[in-house]
Amino acid sequence: MKKDHVHIIGGGLVGALTAVFLAKRDYSVSMHERRSDMRKGKVEVGRSINLAVTSRGFKALEEVGLKQDVLDIAIPMKGRMLHDLDGKTTFVPYGQKESEVIYSVSRGELNKLLLTKAGEYKNVDISFDQRCISHNLKTNEVIFVDEKTSAQKTVQAKVALATDGAWSVTRKAMLENVMNFNYSQSFEAHGYKELVIPPAEGSGFRIDKHSLHIWPRKSFMMIALPNLDGSFTCTLFLAYKGAVSFEALKTPDDVKAFFTREFPSALALMPTLTEDFFRNPTGALATIRCAPWHVDDKLMLLGDAAHAIVPFFGQGMNCGFEDCSKLGELLDSENNWKTLFEKLEADRKPNADAIGTLALENFVEMRDTVADAKFQLKKQIGFELEKRYPGKFIPRYAMVVFHPEIPYAEAYRRGQEQEIILDTLAAGISDVSQVDWKKADQLMKESKAA
Repeated sequence: MKKDHVHIIGGGLVGALTAVFLAKRDYSVSMHERRSDMRKGKVEVGRSINLAVTSRGFKALEEVGLKQDVLDIAIPMKGRMLHDLDGKTTFVPYGQKESEVIYSVSRGELNKLLLTKAGEYKNVDISFDQRCISHNLKTNEVIFVDEKTSAQKTVQAKVALATDGAWSVTRKAMLENVMNFNYSQSFEAHGYKELVIPPAEGSGFRIDKHSLHIWPRKSFMMIALPNLDGSFTCTLFLAYKGAVSFEALKTPDDVKAFFTREFPSALALMPTLTEDFFRNPTGALATIRCAPWHVDDKLMLLGDAAHAIVPFFGQGMNCGFEDCSKLGELLDSENNWKTLFEKLEADRKPNADAIGTLALENFVEMRDTVADAKFQLKKQIGFELEKRYPGKFIPRYAMVVFHPEIPYAEAYRRGQEQEIILDTLAAGISDVSQVDWKKADQLMKESKAA
């Protein structure tokens, strides 16, 4: 296998990290990226939801020696800072251990770092401005067109890995040519808009630096994640249509009135709000599932090309990086691409499906229930159960975000049973001191959640 030249279609986050995993194992790699080299110009802005790197992502990065490099450009966030209509804030920690934090990082800066690290290997060649326009699944010929010159080139790939994102050309070819190819895409009724809170004078932070800020408003919300320069990348999640929607915000006055009513504390921090709102596009939120992910020993889908999810658990990139990690593990143990692809899909697809479902559920939690007193009580009960039953009760959020040894599918299964326990213990009480711990003991003895 190591004699096979591997072509990677797409040089985004997962594609660039895949190149590093292969290069470290002495594979020759050609990576073809649609965009221009972002290290030489401005990173495309206006469509980004800042990334949260968590333990699963860091595990993969550490395996190729890049964990510290990413930590150097990231900001730790210890919990959610909730902003109500009156400007009051409530801090909700992600966990109860010092290590239980997530890290905000700029998508563009992380992509530039990974491209640079991949390019440092002599056995990696990166071509930019190369848009994939077709993929012949029988011959594994891939045609690219140069975005600047319009020249076409055909690549004969023995092995191809498609990491070309949610709208993958390779996956489209599989949909059209692979018998019994299962495919589904579902769009949310909500879209998103990137906005910004600029840094304070002297590059200070206008709101708490170490929090993921949320303005939850039941059917919609805004979030803000910190950047190294003191700014915050904000994302407004709002319905496309209806009385409260993007459709209803037609003028600068509409936008100002909406923010005055719903996000007054944020409005005071956003001097370029209306300019940003009308300059930046409205992005779509989609969940994409498909199977199979591979064709014989020729090609494999990875990352969003195989399993695009909505961003509400902050796991899209982390899930893609887990694909890279599993690929690396199998590269060390398999000597046949077909077997490797089969094992990779068998391991990753159930977990990708699970985190896709969890992400959809977390959207409701973030915009609707996170500020609810009963939700916060259940979170406190969960923390107490974690203390009393270490290893047996791990809150669902912690399993997903801080325990990479627990597969997403297992976290989903355990989380469902734990929710029943929490609902039972929280019924009829208003404070964690009122919990019936004898009942908790009984429930935990009966539990199969661990």
